[in-house]
Amino acid sequence: MDHPKGNLYLIPCTLGDVPPLAVLPISVKTTIERINHYIVEHEKNARRFIKSISHDKKQSDLKFQEINKFTRAEEIPSMLSPCLEGFDVGIISDAGCPGVADPGARAVQAAHENGIKVIPLVGPSSILLALMASGFNGQNFAFNGYLPIDKHERKAELKRLEKLSTNLDQSQLFIETPYRNNQMLESLLETLSPKTRICLACDLTLPTEYIKTASVEHWKKRKVDLHKRPTLFIIHG
Repeated sequence: MDHPKGNLYLIPCTLGDVPPLAVLPISVKTTIERINHYIVEHEKNARRFIKSISHDKKQSDLKFQEINKFTRAEEIPSMLSPCLEGFDVGIISDAGCPGVADPGARAVQAAHENGIKVIPLVGPSSILLALMASGFNGQNFAFNGYLPIDKHERKAELKRLEKLSTNLDQSQLFIETPYRNNQMLESLLETLSPKTRICLACDLTLPTEYIKTASVEHWKKRKVDLHKRPTLFIIHG
């Protein structure tokens, strides 16, 4: 007799060191309390998060499979085997919402291909939180991920995004490796037009949260240190 298939739950986590239920709905806690099978970026991080939100859950009952940029395509279908056996599976990112700028999207795709129901839960997305707080166009925007590391290639890409933003009234979002954030800001100020606006959204949902939108000419007069602080950059021409 075939088992009814389990569901794939997309379980958001915190964006940093903050009490989970300060930023997550109770549905995340109740879902974690009944699921033992997980697909995660890093097992250690996922175990820590699960323990922080469900203190009494037995860690020995948990079963993890890791997914990252090195995971081969042929490895992914087997990660969903518990669903085919009738068990629910949860995907947990290292930060924020799984499947958004996150390798878990590959498992979600495989779930759709195998007729497994996908259930996204509500939680903090740094991309949407930054856009909400920027004051920029929230009806036409693009998330561009990481920009080129090479200084000349980055400058060309920034000019391209600035032009797109001006021509299409489109907010342009991107991120950088936290230890290179200050260099990214320097590139923005050197490259963009004085009237182009920049939003810096840093440490979102954390006690050290910093969000500020201002023109390039304003930022040139202001000192801010973004070193090793998770930051969303948004520009609008």
